[in-house]
Parts: sequence; structure tokens; C-alpha cells
Amino acid sequence: MSERPVTTTVHVVRHGEVHNPEGVLYGRLAEFHLSDLGRAMAEVTADYLGHMDVVHVVASPLERAQETAQPIAARHGLSLRTDERLIEADNYFEGTTIAQGGVLRSPRHWPHLINPLLPSWGEPYNQIATRMLAALSLARRAAWGHEAVLVSHQLPVWTMRQKLEGKRLWHDPRRRECTLSSVTSVRYHNDEAVEVTYAEPAGHLMVHAQPGAGA
Repeated sequence: MSERPVTTTVHVVRHGEVHNPEGVLYGRLAEFHLSDLGRAMAEVTADYLGHMDVVHVVASPLERAQETAQPIAARHGLSLRTDERLIEADNYFEGTTIAQGGVLRSPRHWPHLINPLLPSWGEPYNQIATRMLAALSLARRAAWGHEAVLVSHQLPVWTMRQKLEGKRLWHDPRRRECTLSSVTSVRYHNDEAVEVTYAEPAGHLMVHAQPGAGA
């Protein structure tokens, strides 16, 4: 008779809305903090995770992820840890604004647009998937038999999910299922991922979100 597998769940949270009135594509830039709505989203998500058996909370080093993770860690009386592997994807167009969309028509930018499958404008999808799965594995081991929370960013979370589900990594960004403060949960039996589920505990607040506020 085989032993019953140990079940561990890692919840991967996207940060809440960012205060970004100028619509900057902020990427890995510092000093982009949660808006008032983003803080409310973080609290709602912390409430959602508050009844779960969370023993380990880790966040990307960027302020918006740290601020989203803080109430989650506080609900469980845990210290917040940081993992660089959860950081936003690198992007050539970081620091430009949505209003500057004309930069895409400038010939000097074209070499960064030639391969959307890589993508040529930023960190390769395979590299994002590799680092996210490494962070996921470390969290699974740290929370063995319990639950962990990782707080990251939309593209890394979506790329991780695509990889786990055996799907292609290149995609239409408009089709990502990863809204602000959403929770993508990976359930393991021992070391094997057996289920990926998705929830939007702060979904009712999305109607108030500003364009360009999250990434």
C-alpha cells in the first residue's frame, strides 16, 4: 500500500493597482507604489488568504509587490521574505509612457520588435518561466504540507502558469487571465504539480482601476 502524498499549495498573487497617473511603463523602475485602491485590493486578497494554512510569504523586491505582500504576511504573523526571481520581466521600453506609443514607429526601435515569440523587446519567456518555477519550487519545499504565498507581476505569473499547463509561452497580452491582486494557486502532491486554479478576490474593485495602473 503506497503512502498518501503530501499536499502543498503555493498561491501566486499579482500585486494590486499602482499609483501611475502618467501611464509610465514602469517595469522594474523603483518608487512605483500601490494606489489607495491597490492597498484596498491587497487587504481584500489578504482576507481571502487569511483562513488558509499559510506558513511562508515571499515577494518580488519591487515596492508594489512588497506592499501587496505585507498584509498577507501580517494576517499570518509571518516575516515577509524577498526573492529576486519573482521580479517583473525586463523590458526595453521601460520608462516610456502609453502616450508615447509613437516610439514603436521609430526605425531605431524596430530591432526590438522583430520577434514577438522570444520576445525581442524584453526578457525571454523561457527565462521568465525558469526563474518563476525555481521560486515556486523553493516555496513548495519551505511550506511542505502547508501553503505558501508568492507575490509577483502579471507577465511572470502568466508565463509560469502557461509553462505548468504545458502551453506555448508566447501569447496575446490581452488574453492573460491575471487581473490585479488575483491569485493563481498551484497544488502539489509531493513534488508534482497536480492542479492550477485561479481566483479574483479583488475582482469587484477592478471597475475602479485606472488604465496603465498595473503590470
